[in-house]
Amino acid sequence: MYDTPVSLQSFCVDFICENLTALCEVQPAATADSKQMKMTFKDPESCFHANLSDQLLSTLSEKGKLNDETLSLFDPNVTALRRVSIHNAPVTSRGLRILKGHRISQLEVTGIKDVTVNDIIGCLGEWTLSNLRILNVSKNTFLNNSKFCVVVSLSKLRNLHTLNVSFTEFNRHGLEIIAEDLPCLEVLDISCTEINDISPLRKCKNRLKSLSMYNLQLHRNSDPIGVVSELVHLVHLDVSNDATRESIITSVATERFQVPEYLSKFDINPSLISLDVSGGNDVAPCVVESFLERHPKLNFLGLALTSISEYEMFQPESCWVRLHPDFKVSGESTEAQIMESLRRYLPRSAYMQKALFKLFNLSQGTEKPREDIIKLVLPAMKSHPKILSVQMAATACLYNLTRGEVGMNIHPVLLSRCVDLTLTAMENFPNHQQLQKNALLTICSDRILQEVNFDRFRCSRLVMECMCQFDDASMNRMSVAICSILAAKISTEQTTILGAKARYMKKLLMLVEERLMNHELDITLRFTLSALWNLTDEAPSTCNVFLTEGGLELFMKLLQLTDGEETDNHVQVETKILGLLNNIAEVKALRYKLMREDFIMLIKQMLHGQHIDVSYFAAGILAHLCSDGEDAWRHIAGLDRCEILDDLSDVVASWDQPKAEMVAYRSFSPFFPLLQSHDTPIQLWAVWAIHHVCSKNGKRYLTLLDSEGGYEHIHRLMMTSNLDSRVKDICQEILDKLEEHKGGPPRSCTDMEI
Repeated sequence: MYDTPVSLQSFCVDFICENLTALCEVQPAATADSKQMKMTFKDPESCFHANLSDQLLSTLSEKGKLNDETLSLFDPNVTALRRVSIHNAPVTSRGLRILKGHRISQLEVTGIKDVTVNDIIGCLGEWTLSNLRILNVSKNTFLNNSKFCVVVSLSKLRNLHTLNVSFTEFNRHGLEIIAEDLPCLEVLDISCTEINDISPLRKCKNRLKSLSMYNLQLHRNSDPIGVVSELVHLVHLDVSNDATRESIITSVATERFQVPEYLSKFDINPSLISLDVSGGNDVAPCVVESFLERHPKLNFLGLALTSISEYEMFQPESCWVRLHPDFKVSGESTEAQIMESLRRYLPRSAYMQKALFKLFNLSQGTEKPREDIIKLVLPAMKSHPKILSVQMAATACLYNLTRGEVGMNIHPVLLSRCVDLTLTAMENFPNHQQLQKNALLTICSDRILQEVNFDRFRCSRLVMECMCQFDDASMNRMSVAICSILAAKISTEQTTILGAKARYMKKLLMLVEERLMNHELDITLRFTLSALWNLTDEAPSTCNVFLTEGGLELFMKLLQLTDGEETDNHVQVETKILGLLNNIAEVKALRYKLMREDFIMLIKQMLHGQHIDVSYFAAGILAHLCSDGEDAWRHIAGLDRCEILDDLSDVVASWDQPKAEMVAYRSFSPFFPLLQSHDTPIQLWAVWAIHHVCSKNGKRYLTLLDSEGGYEHIHRLMMTSNLDSRVKDICQEILDKLEEHKGGPPRSCTDMEI
């Protein structure tokens, strides 16, 4: 398991994109438009060479950070753009005018409907107009304000070699113009355009080498096969189709390119290297085999969405495949065909859906990590985020390809990308139960939740929403399992945001109540309790929501249900319940809600439990409640604070250090008020707790304690007159550990200064 490290240049470009505010400043542009702002680098010595400029622009576009303001960074005096790549960015003609000062040889501006192709070309400088070699304006518009298709600007690009106008309103008139006016044109993509007659291509028959016309509907009397046959230098031909595009309504009947007729032509396009007839009519195996024999240079045949790919000659064990090991076929019959389809047809949602569906069936028995396949699934998800069929199939494939032991051998960077795109699918289809279930199945993995970097808050929020949306036992179990882990890994500010939502709390408490009613202490209950415990940790508002929604009464009933049982399962449940109640007891403003005789008697009973995990948290609750002093206890009949303190002291003094770490803390701030108490039992529990975690995980907790001023708090307690010897001894051990951790020699209390 390995991954190629990111290059230093890529790392730096990513850093710039993520820190634009720190590295750049925005000021009014020196134009007549007073509202136009210009972004510049703060460092006046900044200068980017062409390769770096191109990468910065494309990365900003990929990250969704490219707009008119960030485009203004590319001042020709600071940057040098040569290969421009802008996709689906909210830019306007005003922002694109920055391109006029650059010498651009390759221009890709796709998916921008607010700027016409004519306007894009109008933003180019004279050098670019004369020297531009490659232009891709796919998924843009040629329509002006009057809804007329304007293509005349293309005729300015006399040196153009490659043109992609796919998925636009480009028509036959436009085809006539480029065939006549672009003498260097060799590569043309007119897929999914309004062209219904390709006869103008006869004008460039002696130079056109590549023609893509996926999903074209052509006039029956326009003789497209005859036109194609005249393109004598053609090496790449794509005449593929799918069933997703409606026929153009014209007075003359249209039809798809007739694949059987084309393949039957004896001497057509002898120089072909690549032919794609995907989605076409079925052809007899002998016709296909004969065509291949007549075209020995052919190394790729596109057969997706056809049954031709199932022919015996294209199966892995066939003689033909063994004789042509490097020949590529796209389709859905074999793993190799599916992978080829995923590589080649990324923009085509129908092709992606079919390939992914077949891949799902093939991948169900995956036993070895297949990072190569995952790297093909992810781009499909990214390219079609709003296509349910693609996302359904892709999320199911990801689960097959990352689950169990297989996932343990997949690089965490790749798993991170899997999670990010899975979360996007959850966001886009919140009401689709099976897709949400697919997502939960993928994410609910120890490897992913513990070792992989991703936006854990985003994930927690989406999983919570999913949990509230559907009432499905397996989904509930996975949801609370995910939340129980992630809630401990996000910030207190983020847990507060989640926990403050009453609907989330109601759902979690409902899951607890269902188990209580059925006397069912199952794994879902334990996960739910863990989630609640972590969500309430140092989150007063969440603790308040818990109390408001009846959580205290519910948990008291649950404790009574487990009372007297000593199984490991019961102990785990009790520990989690008491851990959460301890979080509430830490909140001074909420402690009065716990000052109830029935509650305190129950906790006092737990204090004397046989298991230190249970006893520890019960002691913590009582220590916090007692820390408010005598006045807080006067209205509770039948309870003596001094008696409880004596119990607390005896129990804590009886503990031996457990072998393993019992608890995890975000900070030591809840302990510091207890260190200021004048009651020895309260001090004793606090220092015992601090000593415990510092002994079991010193690397983490000694660093944390020192950073939060713990040394001073412990030191101050040590200097207290008449300090109990047990407390003093533990304090000294903590201070010694701190000194050792910091690299200094241990000091006794007599060496310290106040």
